[in-house]
Amino acid sequence: MSKRISIGTWAFLFNQEKPIEFEDVVIGLHELEFDGLELGGFDIHPNPDLLKTKEERSAVRNLWESRGMGCSGLAADLWSERLITAPDNQSYLATFRKNLQFCNDLGINVIRVDTTEDPWILGDVAGETKPEQVTGQVDYDIALKRVCDTWKRCAQEAADTGVRVVWEFEPGFAFNKPSDIFRVLDGVGDDNFMLMFDTCHADNVAVHGQRQPGQSETLPGGIRELAERVKGKIGRLHLIDSDGTINEHKTSTHPPFGEGNLNFDEFMPALVEAGCPDDWWTIDLCFWPNAWEATARCKAALVDLAEKYT
Repeated sequence: MSKRISIGTWAFLFNQEKPIEFEDVVIGLHELEFDGLELGGFDIHPNPDLLKTKEERSAVRNLWESRGMGCSGLAADLWSERLITAPDNQSYLATFRKNLQFCNDLGINVIRVDTTEDPWILGDVAGETKPEQVTGQVDYDIALKRVCDTWKRCAQEAADTGVRVVWEFEPGFAFNKPSDIFRVLDGVGDDNFMLMFDTCHADNVAVHGQRQPGQSETLPGGIRELAERVKGKIGRLHLIDSDGTINEHKTSTHPPFGEGNLNFDEFMPALVEAGCPDDWWTIDLCFWPNAWEATARCKAALVDLAEKYT
């Protein structure tokens, strides 16, 4: 099956000399013959607080649709919410619903979530020196229940409107060990709740055990084994290189293809075999300086991967 290729627009907002206006991003991606984009719904790019009317939202949707492009998903701005430490989930759900409506209005059928809070929020670990000051810690089992109960509700509500919920696990946020990923998937237990599998994050989680509270946990088979163990639960695939490091934002460095250490031949067959409900592959250059300069060669690298493995 051929793949449609998109790129996350957040790459053109963060760590750039100057953020690139959304219309310029769309025009540029069209010139580079991208099939679409993945919308970072925050900052100066289209988001539910910036575009409040259906007319405004229809106009921005037309920016890509008029050029024959699609939108592979929405990275929703939920980072002001406390998914784990808040005593109830009403505020989180309200913000999620606001973004879900935004997806409906823009014809987007995938919405990204994460756990929003630091890994060390999950209670004290005996004898451990934490890398930063963390307050308001929560017992692991309580935190897990809060996350799973909330995301199950989100998955059910999103399913009613035809939108898939995908969780991007990563070193920057809580529940970032392989066993955490399996527990959350089992705890939510809803077919409309799946993973956003980012190869760079998967490297830091399954190979390097980055920013994991307590004892580090990795998998002998690394990215390949993780892909095999979540077969049938990947709802969006982000492909990019990794050098196994953490950036100044406390999450995975996302170097362009060829500037990291990943051997894609080791795990791509397992990732393809793991499956995905649609045919989008997305480039993620989050926080990479001068991301636009790397975009064309990343697209070429992804085209090569698609030709080789699909």
